[in-house]
Amino acid sequence: MKTMQDFMEHTIQDLYSAEQQALEIMPELVERVTNEQLRTAFETHIQETGQQVQRLEQIARQMGIEPEGETCIAMQGLIDEALELLDQLDDDQLADAAIIAAAQKMEHYEIAAYGTARTLAQQAGQDQVAQLLEQTLSEEKSTDEKLTQIAIGSVNQQAAQA
Repeated sequence: MKTMQDFMEHTIQDLYSAEQQALEIMPELVERVTNEQLRTAFETHIQETGQQVQRLEQIARQMGIEPEGETCIAMQGLIDEALELLDQLDDDQLADAAIIAAAQKMEHYEIAAYGTARTLAQQAGQDQVAQLLEQTLSEEKSTDEKLTQIAIGSVNQQAAQA
C-alpha cells in the first residue's frame, strides 16, 4: 500500500471478508442457541449481514475495485476462538451466554472497522460511500446493543443459575 486510496481499498476488502466469514459462522451459532429471543436476533442479523455484504459490493463498484482480495485475519481469529470455546461447553444456557460474548466481539471488531472506513471515505470526499458505511455502522451498533439487552435480560441470569 502506497496511498490512502490503497488503504481504503484494503479496508473495504477486509470488511467484505469479515462479513462473509460472519455469514458462514452465524448459522452454526444459531444451531447452538436455546434462547428464542437470541435465536430471533441472530436470524434477523443474518439477513441484515446479507444486506451489508451487498452494500460493500455496491461500495466496491463505486470505487472501481473487486470486493474480494483480502482475508480478514481478525474475524478469522474471533471465529476460531468462539468455536473453540463452544466445544468446551456442555451447558446450553452457558453456551447461549458464550455465543453472545463471541458475537459481541465480532460486532465490536466490525464497529471499529466500519468507523474507520467511514472516516476514510469522509476525508476522501466520498460522501455516498461514507453514507453507506455509516448505515452499516449504525446497524452493527444496534445489533451490539440488542445482544447486550438479551444478555442482561435473561441469558446471563439463566447461565448463572444453571
